[in-house]
Amino acid sequence: MSSPAKRIAQLRDEIREHDRRYYLEDRPTISDREYDRLLQELIDLERQHPDLITPDSPTQRVGGDVQTELKPVRHAVPMMSIDNTYSEEEIRAFDERVRKGLGGEQPAYVLEPKIDGTSINLRYENGRLVLAATRGRGNVGDDVTVNARTIKAIPLTLHKDCAPIPPVLEVRGEVYMDNEDFQRVNKEIEAEGEEPYVNARNLTSGTLRRLDPKIVAKRRLKFLAHGAGQVQPMPAESYWEWTKLLRDWGFPLPKQVVQAANIEEVIAEIHKFELVRPKLPYMTDGMVVKVDAFAHRERLGATSKAPRWVVAYKYETEQQPTVLERVRWQVGKGGNLTPVGELAPVFISGVTVTNVTLHNIDQIQRLDLHLGDTVIIERAGEVIPYVVEAVPEKRPKGAKPIEPPKKCPSCGEKVEREADTPYIRCVNPACPAQLKERLRWFCQRGQMDIEGLGDVLVDQLVEGGHVAEFADLYKLKAETIAGLTSEVEQGEKVVRRTVGEKVAKKVVENIERSRQQPLERLLAGLGIRHVGNRVAYVLASHFGSLGALSKATQEELSQVHEIGPAIADSVHDFFHNPAGKRTVADLKAVGIDPQMEVKKSGAAATGPLSGKTIVVTGTLKNYSRESITETIQRHGGRPSSSVSKKTDFVLAGAEAGSKLDKAKQLGIKIIDEAEFDRMIS
Repeated sequence: MSSPAKRIAQLRDEIREHDRRYYLEDRPTISDREYDRLLQELIDLERQHPDLITPDSPTQRVGGDVQTELKPVRHAVPMMSIDNTYSEEEIRAFDERVRKGLGGEQPAYVLEPKIDGTSINLRYENGRLVLAATRGRGNVGDDVTVNARTIKAIPLTLHKDCAPIPPVLEVRGEVYMDNEDFQRVNKEIEAEGEEPYVNARNLTSGTLRRLDPKIVAKRRLKFLAHGAGQVQPMPAESYWEWTKLLRDWGFPLPKQVVQAANIEEVIAEIHKFELVRPKLPYMTDGMVVKVDAFAHRERLGATSKAPRWVVAYKYETEQQPTVLERVRWQVGKGGNLTPVGELAPVFISGVTVTNVTLHNIDQIQRLDLHLGDTVIIERAGEVIPYVVEAVPEKRPKGAKPIEPPKKCPSCGEKVEREADTPYIRCVNPACPAQLKERLRWFCQRGQMDIEGLGDVLVDQLVEGGHVAEFADLYKLKAETIAGLTSEVEQGEKVVRRTVGEKVAKKVVENIERSRQQPLERLLAGLGIRHVGNRVAYVLASHFGSLGALSKATQEELSQVHEIGPAIADSVHDFFHNPAGKRTVADLKAVGIDPQMEVKKSGAAATGPLSGKTIVVTGTLKNYSRESITETIQRHGGRPSSSVSKKTDFVLAGAEAGSKLDKAKQLGIKIIDEAEFDRMIS
């Protein structure tokens, strides 16, 4: 071999070995900088000698092209779901069923953490990764091979030194995001003006199904193996043997995979793991208990839904005590004041919690909260934390009950409480906090979709006096944005950041592009009370312009199908109060006055979905939540958020939830994305 070829082979072996030490053994022997230097040297050599590049080279993990779609893949062996248990009694009952199915024989078990991620099937042929597919509906998943290759914990080629590799080998496992990366990516998403994800599982699922592998690579997904699909021939007689083979071939597994001889040892291991679980760098919600011997599994078989040889034990929701130190009132885009509790930092379900919403004054009074109270915090299902209760016996002497504010914390004007509601509002339309929230809402993807105008930049523009209303956005110049500075906390340091010229030009381009948004997007973005995307579409298609809406009476508004008295009053008030009139006039002055074809009075919606009520559940391949809603409406259908007897059909995507179950109970037609596309074409 030539010298470059030798060095390329050497570098590849070194990098794979360092990947193995990092992901399998959790004991890296070089720094990140040294690793990057090796990888860069390999990249440079392969660039000089492209004929030496192979598909399994570490440099080929991230493909250059954005995919147009994720293709469906049929699993050789179905990826079935697992039954859940929540108590020792249910675990013992599972053991009794297993022993009964085995004619009284006592099986050995293997336990492993139930990782909160997305299941994946990896197919290797002659030791090389050829296909990666999501679980999907169990029989059919999505081809995510390009994205799976970006995950460094997934080997592209298997180690052959320790154990022979079957010609066909399918390894199953969980793709996940650790807690640190979850918080990092969520902050990046928020900075772009998008809604953050409530848990790492949803973010992992969405990331794995992205069409651009570069985005997947940036988010640093991880992988742990936990099962087998099609294996020809199977080289192990038990799952315990199988886990050892997986490690030999180069697959990472959780450290907490253990063997148990009987159900008593199973329960003991479940209790042990409960103490370890909060300290793990990733989210888990239980332990999976599997019959060890493959021959026993074969005899036990499966129901139509799940194998009889496996069960998941789920732990009770984690709760932790902490101290409620302060309460600040956060002003929303409509003026609503929401109380936010500032807590002494508490680590719970994998994250450190310092803030918690207290919802409203009625909730505060129901919980009888005082400043300085010890409170119990919960993160049920790893979602947004909330206060379960206060602990009165730990209340400091002289602790003051939390009172509703009398003035807006932003503008200092008096606030009002809505009659017969727990809601307190600032009614000053010039309130700076409201303006910031309204601008953030206006720029979001579901409204005017102005990318780059995130929280920090909106704050800078408002506080600098550059933007005081929606129309001001369309007067901005790149030179106004370039050079704006902000202070950002990074650990214990405060870093000063400046907006660059390229970013400023891109933001202005995105603002200009938003001029093409249709009338319903603009209406949804104005922040009119009770007017979301669906109501905005109904109003836009009925009236056709801002001018026609501003002339409509309350009676005319309330006569529109789906528009009730409360919505009619709110819309009428917006278009007739001085602030609303000024907003519309100023938008028109900068050329924002979209028109829409008006449906004839009494005419039915037209299109292939005409008159159909449709519920969407799960994650779709080619549609965001906003785009599927718009597509349904554009083709004459009516999107709905809940399943009822009036639902015509349910469009089910990946990881569909309770709505799908309810549709099955009610006998409602269920379609997939491919069938939906055929219907509208």
